Amino acid sequence: MAIQTDIRLGDCKEVLKELPENSVDLIFTSPPYADQRKKTYGGIHPDKYVEWFLPISAELLRVLKPSGTFVLNIKEKVVNGERSTYVMELILEMRKQGWLWTEEFIWHKKNCYPGKWPNRFRDAWERLLQFNKNKKFNMYQEAVMVPMGDWAKSRLKNLSETDKSRDESKVGSGFGKNISNWLARDKAYPTNVLHLATECSNKNHSAAFPEALPKWFIKLFTREGDVVLDPFMGSGTTNLVALNMGRNSIGIEILEEHYHMVKQQLNTRQLQLFESKV
Repeated sequence: MAIQTDIRLGDCKEVLKELPENSVDLIFTSPPYADQRKKTYGGIHPDKYVEWFLPISAELLRVLKPSGTFVLNIKEKVVNGERSTYVMELILEMRKQGWLWTEEFIWHKKNCYPGKWPNRFRDAWERLLQFNKNKKFNMYQEAVMVPMGDWAKSRLKNLSETDKSRDESKVGSGFGKNISNWLARDKAYPTNVLHLATECSNKNHSAAFPEALPKWFIKLFTREGDVVLDPFMGSGTTNLVALNMGRNSIGIEILEEHYHMVKQQLNTRQLQLFESKV
């Protein structure tokens, strides 16, 4: 079955209404962050951010499958010398809307640029908030397992007799039954901290994230042929990665310049994929 990439131009608050309910397996997006400066991408004041986003999240709740996941890349800013609370306020309001705040991942930016402020250090991380409609959702943890590495040789090498024999962890460590079983494994489940470099080339976009970011979540929450949605398409990274991974995708972008740029890039990539199969 051919992979479909559906790119639409317009305000996602309106375009989302065109999508059928319960039709999307994964929503992965990074909307404009709150900012008081009107000339930035988005320019939404922190005090107005929750009010602006809730009609959008209501539509996202409608189109997401009961087994699907919504991953929101977002970061609060410093306003008047203190951290803004708009992200926390948004989480609370989305829970009232019907969302389950299931997990929070941290993206550690390994190549964060240096900087100096009189009362703080430069941010080197961003949030990736996971929301779901139900407590049971599709999650393919084996797809993102990591090499066990030296951890097995060091921490697990010299197990105590208690650890070798106990059936259940007494401290809720998550090892489960018989910890010594991990010694024979070459892979382990990852943590909720992702160590990834930022996108240096920026792809003609002021806030492009690296391809490895959506790729990790697409592997974790979808299978080939599933549908991935990015309602704030931007430079099209999510849609390009989805195409490369054999997922159908939908992208919505309000800026016509970005829309045409991404559409051309995706058409070129689709042609390359077609020619490689001929």
